Amino acid sequence: MTETEVSCKKCEKRSALCICDFVSPTKTSLQILILQHPQERQEDLATARLAQLTLDGSILRTGLSWPNLKSVLKKEAQPSRWAVLYLGSGIKSETPAKPATGVHFIDKKAKPTTRPESLDGIVILDGTWSQAKTLWWRNAWLLKLRRMILVPAKKSLYGHLRREPRPECLSTIESLGEALTALGENPDVENKLRDLFSQLLKKSREKLKKGPE
Repeated sequence: MTETEVSCKKCEKRSALCICDFVSPTKTSLQILILQHPQERQEDLATARLAQLTLDGSILRTGLSWPNLKSVLKKEAQPSRWAVLYLGSGIKSETPAKPATGVHFIDKKAKPTTRPESLDGIVILDGTWSQAKTLWWRNAWLLKLRRMILVPAKKSLYGHLRREPRPECLSTIESLGEALTALGENPDVENKLRDLFSQLLKKSREKLKKGPE
């Protein structure tokens, strides 16, 4: 077995891509729940596990469907006090101006709605665009959560390493970082997540330069 085939049990990356030495756990006031499509777990550049290792108390569940929020969290929870990073095409507003960067809350008709005074946690769907949509439609309980849309302030660090359906799309770890900052968390959390992602991409580029083992 070559080095690139050996997997790290902690970050679940092949040894050539392991960046556990760069993981620095940090606390957040909001709890994070990541729902990961099973196919995404096999991707070299998947970031959900790295986000979970960084964010204390965060939960990562891999699968396609769960009965409700309580069953995923394994504790009582009020759906109205949770928000999901929504996959919709945008915000429907009477003003055609481009929305400001950050997090925007919308109703079921994608119209702007009042931002909640407080939340217990946020949910993010991890996978390709089509995989994330599968998770959305197979978990009807997500409809009970507050919906929020992220208008990114930064471009993704992916570059040419992974193709995204739209220029404004970000990786899971980048989306989490920006969303948390927009929701009032310490910006250092976003910086840690983004720096960790940068290290993963650096390892990936080095691996590509070396070619197959």
